[in-house]
Amino acid sequence: MALVLKSLNWLLRGLLGLAGAILVYTAWPVAQGAWQAQKADAVLNQLRNGRPVRLVDVDAGITALNLAVAADPTAGRRLQRSELVAGAALTASLGISVEQRVVWLRSAEADLVAGLGEAPARGVAWARLAAVRQGLQGTSRGVVDALLMSIDTAPLLSPIWPARLRLILDNWVAFTPEERTRMEAYVVMTWRLSAEKRYFGAAVRSPVDELFLRYFLRDEPQGQEVLAREIEDFKRHGT
Repeated sequence: MALVLKSLNWLLRGLLGLAGAILVYTAWPVAQGAWQAQKADAVLNQLRNGRPVRLVDVDAGITALNLAVAADPTAGRRLQRSELVAGAALTASLGISVEQRVVWLRSAEADLVAGLGEAPARGVAWARLAAVRQGLQGTSRGVVDALLMSIDTAPLLSPIWPARLRLILDNWVAFTPEERTRMEAYVVMTWRLSAEKRYFGAAVRSPVDELFLRYFLRDEPQGQEVLAREIEDFKRHGT
């Protein structure tokens, strides 16, 4: 009996050691991916907050995220890389060529499609995909489909309401009649829930944009007056 217990003790130790080795082996790519991804945090935060970024820092961040995705190719890593690449591509101050901008936008689109395929309940990522497709294709059904998914998955996420409003106005001709009715109701809802309506004034880039917004807000109390004030304020101050 003592021999059996001793054998079982050694067997248990061996299994625990094997489990530890397996854990280290499986956890290492995740840890490696996280370590690489942290290198891109600084430049990502700069882009998120609208602060100036240097091309050399963007390139270093993309390189780090490429290594992170290679080590740990999860949806989260791909979506993180898409944020940096798309943000850099749409930052005019970097002064990159049109060709480079297209390469980055296509890379971001590929990451977004792959990442959202695994994690579809990401409203911000769907909005980013819509913006990327807007940059690549202009007004298109692809933009509308991504935008609708963004609204479906996170309708009340107020920080991206300004971006959604801009995409709605830019792609109005690509919506079906039923979708236009839905978008009109959505714009009215965001208007009612927005304590700060300055982004409505910022969204007006042409007389057509203003015409659409005035039509959407036709039944809102003081809607026309408030919209006119926000448009004028943006023209004067640009913010």
